[in-house]
Amino acid sequence: MLLSRRTLLVGAAALTVPACTAQRVQAPASLVLATGPEGAVFREIGAALVKALSEQLPGCRVTARPTGASVENLTLLHRGEAQLALSSLDPIVDDIRGISAVGRLYDSFMQVVVPAGSSVRGVRDLAGLRVSVGPLGSGTEFTALRMLKLLDVQVDAQRMAHTEAAQRLAAGSLDAFLTLTGIPTPAITSVLGKVRLLELPEEAKALTERYPGPYVPATIPATTYGDLPPNKTFAVPNLLLALDSLSADVVEVVTRTVYTESTRIADGHPEASRINVRTGISTGQVPLHPGAARWFRSVKR
Repeated sequence: MLLSRRTLLVGAAALTVPACTAQRVQAPASLVLATGPEGAVFREIGAALVKALSEQLPGCRVTARPTGASVENLTLLHRGEAQLALSSLDPIVDDIRGISAVGRLYDSFMQVVVPAGSSVRGVRDLAGLRVSVGPLGSGTEFTALRMLKLLDVQVDAQRMAHTEAAQRLAAGSLDAFLTLTGIPTPAITSVLGKVRLLELPEEAKALTERYPGPYVPATIPATTYGDLPPNKTFAVPNLLLALDSLSADVVEVVTRTVYTESTRIADGHPEASRINVRTGISTGQVPLHPGAARWFRSVKR
């Protein structure tokens, strides 16, 4: 009998998390975790998770595969070239065949960055301008293009890593860049005093109405970026995914490792410090893998 999401939530309300110790399971000879591009939180968290999993799955060669991020990661899962992957929620719901969730990790916030002195006041003002929509194959690119299409805003879309986009914006060769990432985002922090963020309440409303589920109106706190004021935007959950074909025993070990080693995995990344068992089961339209559900059920109240 499948464990209901409600039952899992009740059980997680007051809990004792079992210690993470190496467990002998019938693991495959190797596991590949699809992560993200250089400088991305996905890549760095992925590397830390791979190290922890290598200790918990003796005899299994666990490796991280650098990628463009969410969209490319899903492609690798569908091709069987990765067994685990990190992804934002919104591109997953278009095709979840053969894929389940290990758990929810943390949320990414859409941030539209423009020069401090720019005349741009809203997303519609970006029409015709040079705008980075994130790296090719990233969750940023997927969500940015979806949002722009929904608003019927056509831009000179360019694709690059957020660090490069921030540098080009500061140098005057780019008019804006979008980033769907955890906060604070290093690329934005690196150009503080030279930039500001666009408010996105209209965009948040439009996306939540057109695509119910993955988008949640949110506010970036005033303390996030120095003197920048609070910013109304929307957030998207990030999930750790697994192939359905991966054994329940292995996924149970993966799940336990993520939520008992979360402090170590998130070291140096404030946004990833939000990884916790209470929100881990909130995976939206993506069902939990049976191995993940089994571990969450084992957490004691």
